[in-house]
Amino acid sequence: MKKFLILASALSLSACLVAEQKQSEEALMTSSNNLGIDYIEFPATDMMATKAFYAEAFGWQFTDYGPDYASFDKASAGVDGGFTTQTGVQPTGTLAVLYAEDLEAALEKVRGANGEIVQDIFSFPGGRRFHFRDPSGNELAVWTITDEGE
Repeated sequence: MKKFLILASALSLSACLVAEQKQSEEALMTSSNNLGIDYIEFPATDMMATKAFYAEAFGWQFTDYGPDYASFDKASAGVDGGFTTQTGVQPTGTLAVLYAEDLEAALEKVRGANGEIVQDIFSFPGGRRFHFRDPSGNELAVWTITDEGE
């Protein structure tokens, strides 16, 4: 009986430690100080051909936001993202987009870490974002959702 109680206590302690670690990891992931990749954006030269290719090859589904932007979602592509044919965008790489509750605070943190702001905060349908370069020259963006009333 004593061995059973010791084993039960050890299992209970182990379960508590696992639950505590999981809560800590979840808190870290949702903290506004720790931004994770939320969205992937690809440049495109021909929106119709690009959408047709990904729909046929991989079964992706799209939502159009004007003639220059189409998004895809986790349900069809495994990650949220989009394609853009906006002026000046060249198909040389992928844009990883981070999410921040407080966009202005994220901008100041990037500046404070000596990131190069390449496009200041701008609005788009449903949100606002800015672009920056890291010390290696990689361009990323940070976005936040916009309330419909804004």
